[in-house]
Amino acid sequence: MGVRLGSLSDTPWWPPPPPLLLLLLCTVPCCSGRPFGIPMPSVNVAVVFSGATYQAEIKGRLSRENFMDLPLEVNPITVLVNNTNPRTLLTRICDTLSTNRVHGIVFEDNVGSEAVAQILDFISTQTTVPIVGISGGSAVVLPHKGEGSNFLQLGSSIEQQINGMFKVMEEYNWENFVVITSLYPGYETYVDYVKSFIDTSYFKWELQDVLTFDMSADGLNDIRARRLLQQIDAQVLLVYCSHEEAQYLFAMAADSGLVGPGYIWIIPSLAVGNPDIPPPDSFPVGLISIITDRWRMSLRKRVRDGVAIVVKGMQSFRKQRGFIPEGHSDCHNPVKTTLDNDTLFSDGYLVNPAMIIITLDRERQWDKVGNYEMGILQMRYPVWPRYGSYLEPVSDYRHLTVATLEERPFVIVESVDPVTGTCVSNTVPCRRQSNKTEVIVGHTEPYTKLCCKGFCIDILKKLSRNIKFSYDLYLVTNGKHGKLVRGIWNGMIGEVFYKRADMAIGSLTINEERSEIIDFSVPFVETGISVMVARSNGTVSPSAFLEPYSPAVWVMMFVMCLTVVAITVFVFEYCSPVGYNRSLVTAKDPGGPTFTIGKSVWLLWGIVFNNSVPIENPKGTTSKIMVLVWAFFAVIFLASYTANLAAFMIQEQYIDTVSGLSDKKFQKPQEQYPPFRFGTVPNGSTERNIRSNYPEMHSHMVRYNQKGVEDALNSLKTGKLDAFIYDAAVLNYMAGKDEGCKLVTIGSGKVFATTGYGIALQKDSRWKRPIDLALLQFLADGDTQKLQTVWLTGICRNEKKEVMSSKLDIDNMAGVFYMLLVAMGLSLLVFAWEHLLYWKLRHSVRKSDRLDFLLAISRGIYSCFSGVEHTDLNGSIQSPDVTTNYSQANMLKMLQTAKDMVSSARVENSLDNAYQDAGELEQAGSRQRAHGPSAQSGVSRR
Repeated sequence: MGVRLGSLSDTPWWPPPPPLLLLLLCTVPCCSGRPFGIPMPSVNVAVVFSGATYQAEIKGRLSRENFMDLPLEVNPITVLVNNTNPRTLLTRICDTLSTNRVHGIVFEDNVGSEAVAQILDFISTQTTVPIVGISGGSAVVLPHKGEGSNFLQLGSSIEQQINGMFKVMEEYNWENFVVITSLYPGYETYVDYVKSFIDTSYFKWELQDVLTFDMSADGLNDIRARRLLQQIDAQVLLVYCSHEEAQYLFAMAADSGLVGPGYIWIIPSLAVGNPDIPPPDSFPVGLISIITDRWRMSLRKRVRDGVAIVVKGMQSFRKQRGFIPEGHSDCHNPVKTTLDNDTLFSDGYLVNPAMIIITLDRERQWDKVGNYEMGILQMRYPVWPRYGSYLEPVSDYRHLTVATLEERPFVIVESVDPVTGTCVSNTVPCRRQSNKTEVIVGHTEPYTKLCCKGFCIDILKKLSRNIKFSYDLYLVTNGKHGKLVRGIWNGMIGEVFYKRADMAIGSLTINEERSEIIDFSVPFVETGISVMVARSNGTVSPSAFLEPYSPAVWVMMFVMCLTVVAITVFVFEYCSPVGYNRSLVTAKDPGGPTFTIGKSVWLLWGIVFNNSVPIENPKGTTSKIMVLVWAFFAVIFLASYTANLAAFMIQEQYIDTVSGLSDKKFQKPQEQYPPFRFGTVPNGSTERNIRSNYPEMHSHMVRYNQKGVEDALNSLKTGKLDAFIYDAAVLNYMAGKDEGCKLVTIGSGKVFATTGYGIALQKDSRWKRPIDLALLQFLADGDTQKLQTVWLTGICRNEKKEVMSSKLDIDNMAGVFYMLLVAMGLSLLVFAWEHLLYWKLRHSVRKSDRLDFLLAISRGIYSCFSGVEHTDLNGSIQSPDVTTNYSQANMLKMLQTAKDMVSSARVENSLDNAYQDAGELEQAGSRQRAHGPSAQSGVSRR
């Protein structure tokens, strides 16, 4: 029978205050802002304790002075009940309501009886009195509340705990699990919540079975219960039962071999009981639970929070209505009272309760390992639960330590979500050793938590699901696949060989050297050695217009062929009957030139380039035939040049420049112009293969080796590297995913030295056969092909015949414009030199009386290239009008006439005839000067 606390003991909670303290307490109303003379409304709050907890922590009566900081005056009523008898609890609370007008009840509900929560909810529904459960012990067993209930619980509901459990399982990729429940009230709701969560989750959960049986001391001796436990094949087990039932369950599980490092048990807070009390001996080490974070708070603090909720609810009611409702007098006449709890509570539970994840460590103490609040999970360990207090691995034959190496698309490493600190759905947690110590959740952690995904990670997840093992995934520190350096293996191979890892998975190539020290699984990806080059963007060099022919052809064409044929045509024309000095056909005297070497070169040049310029054709039959042959040659030359020029201007997207590792460009790179630059990533199987089979090739490419694949791709795009040799699977993926599709593998992904990727295992590992069988089953079922489609297929196509045609821009035709600019520059230089020479020599010519030498040179050059027509001087050139009046004027006229004669295009006489005509003119002038006076007088008379 519940007893009023005041009748049990007169011992106050605190010792009596001294007189000075009483004086200070009298001034509290003034200091607190409460005016004298105006009585503050008081709130009667019943605080109900269970016997054991109260005697341990409170040991006294609550008073008003304990709640002076609240907005209303609190009149606490302390009640002690026996929580093992629900009837006593109901009677005691109803007696309290009838004795005191109570505005609210604060209940310390850390109880072990499932009926307590139902009674509290029933009382709140019938009387509408607000009841606040401060410990949350009844939260799990009461998923649904009655209509009109004001039963508020500061703990977490079963649904919220299930969300936190699955968040932990998702964090560590525990996909397969079994649910085990007793007949404890609420077990059906628990199972429904689990199934509902699985159906609505994006994560691929696999609920293998749901086992429900009696977990009492008598029920566990049943043969059926033992048989059900022995049939469990999952590593993760979710349990719903009471604290007492959990003791019997774990005892039976230990007899069935279901406890130990190989199994992960997760229980609700209901089964934990009081976390401050050491757990029973049957609870296994590594047991996980999720509870409210209020378990570390003292009972006094929890009582104060519960009272504050009632008081603030009444204060809100007062602000809205202007008064405080009357207290509840009994269980038969309810007073309508509703607390303003819309922002904090939903269906009587906290909307976002703060929860913590605890585990039972080796010292058999509950250890806090994570927080869960507002849907955000923060865990101490990057992987779970393979570390003790000092991060020492736990022995577990079904748990594997797996080493890997980042290399897209097989292993892709990402950072955790900056807000939640967890990995997204398609990734798994992995760790990398940190360079500095990081503090997470108050513990020293020398690892950086990361998230891994990719083709190999999906293979690992499928293997874990099918073969039933858990794993701890970490990245190798040196970032290498594995190479023997000075007698020591590094990379993933070294981790497996020195037994720091049970398994290594990634883009790990199977070869003979590695197979001697470790075991490989059957290959799950076919690969080999391939070569990647950069795709041409269609832009040609400035000398592209000369590239259709080699330099030797251009020299042969314009230096030898044009010159030789021009001389040949000139000689044939010179020696022909109608040629240079053989005018036999017209019976004329041999005279000046008609077809010169200059005209021959000009003729052949115009024919080659189909230039419609004024030219003079030869008259001789032999020379004409030679010109026709040259014209035919020019047609073939121009047709070949045009075809090749079009091929150079319209670039193919990819042209096989190398045929394989034995190609001349790889074996004799220095003979190429410029030297062929190629390399690979060192310390891998590709470099080992080249070093063993092509030592000279290996010695050349050492200077061009790259740190990683990404560096090599950048070198190809920037022109620092001509070819990159690496694993075919990686290169094909990079070519397919490359932005702009600028990278291609030769021969549409041609592979040399074909091999495969395998999973590295320790020698004589017990996991080799199961893994081999699982990988072969994946291949047979098409699962591997599906993963290759998801991870290894890109949007770029490596078709050899695919071409790209685009408009020619200035870069394509730059060479022609450069040539035109050079020609203009040379013309300006010749023009400047010509005028400089003319202005310098003109004054010297005027002072000299001997013009024959310069005149002969000028005439000879002109006639060599242009020829001179032979015409009759009597009909074509008039004698100068010579007067005897002024001899100097007559001389100037004579020279002007000679100049006109020399520069006339109609003159055909030779240089000798020009000299003869000039002499005759000079004699005529002398005769006129001798008869000057008589002639002058005759003119005057006229």
